[in-house]
Amino acid sequence: MSSDSGRPVTDVPTYASERGAATRAALLAAAREVFVTSGFAEAGVTEVVSRARASVGSLYHHFSGKADLYLTLFDEFQDRQGRRTKQAVQAARAGGETDPMRLFVAGARAYLEGCLAEREIAALFLRGDGPPGFEVVMRDRLRQWAKRNAALFEGDEGALVVVLTGALAAAVSEVVLSEDEDASRALAEGVLAIIGRIHRP
Repeated sequence: MSSDSGRPVTDVPTYASERGAATRAALLAAAREVFVTSGFAEAGVTEVVSRARASVGSLYHHFSGKADLYLTLFDEFQDRQGRRTKQAVQAARAGGETDPMRLFVAGARAYLEGCLAEREIAALFLRGDGPPGFEVVMRDRLRQWAKRNAALFEGDEGALVVVLTGALAAAVSEVVLSEDEDASRALAEGVLAIIGRIHRP
């Protein structure tokens, strides 16, 4: 069976979903540009829609508003970072590494490199110009990060994990917000070298 256009009827939902996905992606890409350029507070929905060549209705079909766009960008960035760190730890393990501290450093290096590779978007989330309540989201994410780090270590090493996670979070902030990329890379390697020399209690 086919429609008046000659396209099989079963293809219509697929086409519509592909078009919807493309619109959603365009809105996120536009929001990223606007947020990076103007900051969250000054960013306007109309500018996002204009850059995406979409309609206001389509934005509210996919997102609840400006804050939802921002939080979606944050979640997607964190998902990419999670994949980077997981792959780095898996690669280290596949190479025969079993020491938890070295595994932590492998994952931390991947996380920092991801921040440098996506510096503009990483900086967006660290400038303090986010939607109301975003600091709570950041704190929750940091706690989740600490739990994942704790899984690398055996036994009760909660204090060590807090120290490591806090040091890495501070390094991320310094690296991302610095205007000198070479200095940022050197700082990242310096932090990782110091972490690597920490002795487990």
